[in-house]
Amino acid sequence: MSRWSEDLIAVDRARTLDGLFMQRVMRSPDRLAYQYFERDKGWQGLTWREMGDQVARWRQALAGEPLAAGDRVAMLLRNCPEWVMFDQAAFSLGLVTVPLYTDDRAENAAYILQDAAVKVLLIQDAGRWKRLAEVVGDAPWPLRVVILEPGRAASELAAADPRVVVAEQWLPESAPALPQREGNPHELATIVYTSGTTGRSKGVMLSHHNILGNAHAVVTLIDVYPDDVFLSFLPLSHMLERTGGYYLPLMTGSTVAYARSVGQLAEDLQAIRPTVIVAVPRVFERVHQRILDQMQNRPAPVRWLFRLAVKTGWRAFLREQGRAGWHPLLLFWPWLRRKVAGQVLSRLGGRIRVAVSGGAALPTGVAQTFIGLGLPLIQGYGLTETSPVVSFNPLHANIPESVGVPIRGIQVRIGADDELLVKGENVMQGYWNNHAATTKILTQDGWLHTGDQARMEGRHIFITGRLKDILVLSNGEKVPPADLEMAISMDPLFDQVVVLGEGHSYLTALLVLNADLWGGLAREYGLDPGQSASLDDPHLHKDVLKRIRLALHGFPGYAKIRRVTLTLEPWSIESGLLTPTMKVKRAAVMERYQEAIDGMYRMDG
Repeated sequence: MSRWSEDLIAVDRARTLDGLFMQRVMRSPDRLAYQYFERDKGWQGLTWREMGDQVARWRQALAGEPLAAGDRVAMLLRNCPEWVMFDQAAFSLGLVTVPLYTDDRAENAAYILQDAAVKVLLIQDAGRWKRLAEVVGDAPWPLRVVILEPGRAASELAAADPRVVVAEQWLPESAPALPQREGNPHELATIVYTSGTTGRSKGVMLSHHNILGNAHAVVTLIDVYPDDVFLSFLPLSHMLERTGGYYLPLMTGSTVAYARSVGQLAEDLQAIRPTVIVAVPRVFERVHQRILDQMQNRPAPVRWLFRLAVKTGWRAFLREQGRAGWHPLLLFWPWLRRKVAGQVLSRLGGRIRVAVSGGAALPTGVAQTFIGLGLPLIQGYGLTETSPVVSFNPLHANIPESVGVPIRGIQVRIGADDELLVKGENVMQGYWNNHAATTKILTQDGWLHTGDQARMEGRHIFITGRLKDILVLSNGEKVPPADLEMAISMDPLFDQVVVLGEGHSYLTALLVLNADLWGGLAREYGLDPGQSASLDDPHLHKDVLKRIRLALHGFPGYAKIRRVTLTLEPWSIESGLLTPTMKVKRAAVMERYQEAIDGMYRMDG
């Protein structure tokens, strides 16, 4: 890749996020900016010049609405070029954008629209607006609703509701070229509502400089080139994707391709052959499990070669990192990499230079498998409140168990109760309309309380737990449930896990079983998989507890699950048990299963 050349736009040159876009259009007008899939046409592309022309149309349409600088506009869209067009058009008018999750509950989206006093909402289709409109009712916000996808239903809604327009009618055919705006880098750019696991979402206020500085600091640790192709599949409403998969490629002049869906990800990886992917651990876990499942059906020699390739590749990685010496196994690595590892990685497109995992902890076993196969996989750490990146592992100093080293311009320290504190130009301005929450998390001298417990080894940060998630048993022992839940969920039988035990003498667990595996397991015990009572079978519970013991063999003796409740009903966003970023709402799950929890602790002495 050394033949590739950089084309990085400096922060002081861009000044604002719309200034960054203008600089990119001027520098690379004819380079491919975005790729997207159309059902009847296949993969389509837009150059930076074409994107500039489209942003100008969106800007003129927005300028026709009764908006002033600082007003809020929102988008509830799947990842697509129009997301970028609307975002950039709004910035060019000094507006503040508020992204919404497409799969969030209507009640939460309506709350955000009202809390931020959103004046214009761009929404994907008529169906989504119908569901949201039922909750919004006669509330004053939004004043204008723009439905992106045309059709009969959208036209009928526009005819019946003066607030509603269809984008193709709202947008002008053409518009004057985008003007250069002399915006203030420290003005508010976006309000991003955290998908909190408890209580109402809080609106994180991020400035242009917060985000620009964060993106630029990332590319000082990892090289990104105009020839790179990013495959975008995390929602753009998530700051990891927005900074890492939108503003950063804009800064580097790279191409972004929008995946069709997670279900079609395997096909899109083959079609696009990306060089960079940014994902959450769950994506890597699913691919990892799929690989293992496929290996189970292969002949014993193939399985043996796969394990040997992972072991040898991991040893080669440690030697490259300077953490292990030479070993005779390394003689076989070139052949194993070509014949075994290369065949597996070809399913990811075969060109990935770097894969980034963030948003939650990446299981060490998953990281070791992919790295052992030769995938340059690095883990990072951040929060919405930090724009979002705090740290990540450089390729040359990659310790998968850690979340890496602080990026440029960021200070970290360990505070009371081992809490990680962060300070830097990436730290938010505060929470929208919530001074009390702001003062609770931000000190007067600018240190942000992350709520995560950590330790430092050299410059590398290791997350050890979450302050508010620590379970204190009645004997005084402290247990981090997230670590246990991750270990248990590595067993493919368990799709979702919540470990409980606060104030009790022993731990219990709520477990969502893998529906595909349940039928076979039930028949092993002579149970009817269609009967809910089968989930309470004592012999089944005994087997489940045995599997859990194996999963937790490396944990202290007091971290032992004594009883379980089994269910086949997945915890979902729609049921109110998951956040839009797929985090479990512990309090909501506990409330839903309170009767079962009481039953598990009825014998607590």
